[in-house]
Amino acid sequence: MIEINLKENERIDDLEYAGLRIIQNITGFCFGIDSILLSDFAKEIKDNSEVMDIGTGTGIISILLSKKANTRKIYGIEIQEEVADMAKRSVKLNSLEDKISIINKNIKDIFEEFAPNTMDAIVTNPPYRKINTGAINDNIKKIISRHEIECNLEDIISISYKLLKSKGEFYMVHRAERIVDIFYLLRKYKLEPKKVRFVQAYVDKSPNLVLIKAIKDAGEELRIERPLIVYKEENKYSDEILEIYNKKH
Repeated sequence: MIEINLKENERIDDLEYAGLRIIQNITGFCFGIDSILLSDFAKEIKDNSEVMDIGTGTGIISILLSKKANTRKIYGIEIQEEVADMAKRSVKLNSLEDKISIINKNIKDIFEEFAPNTMDAIVTNPPYRKINTGAINDNIKKIISRHEIECNLEDIISISYKLLKSKGEFYMVHRAERIVDIFYLLRKYKLEPKKVRFVQAYVDKSPNLVLIKAIKDAGEELRIERPLIVYKEENKYSDEILEIYNKKH
C-alpha cells in the first residue's frame, strides 16, 4: 500500500474505476461530473498519444484518461501550486508517475517548457464563467477554477492550436450556453469542430453542458451526437451514466 501524507481538510476518494483513487480537499474545488464525462468522451484519443490536460485541477481527467485511453504520456498543467501538489500526490497514490506528469505552471507560459506543434491531443475542462458573471465564492481556489481570471476561453483555444501537431485532437467540456463563443474561437484558430454532444440533466430539460471534439487544420464536417441524459428519474442516474461511472445498472 502506497502511503500518502494528507494535509488539512484532505481526504482520499475511491473513483470506482480500475482501482483508482484521488485526493480532494473538501474546502477547495472538488471535481464534478463534467470532468468524468470529458474523460470518457476523450477516451477515443489515438493510441500512443502525448496529451496535455490544461487546467488539470485535482488531476481527475488525467488519472481517468490514463486508464481509459492508451496514451504514452499525459501532462497535467495547473496554475495553483497547492492544487498541483495535491494532483501530484494523487498520481503517486495510483502509481502513475510513468504515465502522468503534473506541472505547476500558467498555461500562458507553457512554451517555456514545451515546443509548439508537439502535442497529439489536448483535453480541457476550463473555467466556465467570464469575469464579473455568476456568483463569486470567497475561496480563491474555487474562484480561479470557475472564473476566467488567470486565463480565458480564447487563451486556451489559441494556445492549444499552437501546441497541437497538425491533425491533433482537442477535447473540451463547457457550458452549453457558450457554444457560440466556442465555435467562433475554434474556427478562428483553425481547430475545426468535428463532434458535439450535449449533456442534459433530464430528457425533457435543455442542455447545460456540451462536449466538443475538434481537430487542428481539418476539413469541415460536424457530427452532432444524441444527447447524454444524466438522470432517468429524480436522483437516479441513467444507464449510460452508470456505465461511465463503472457502476451496475
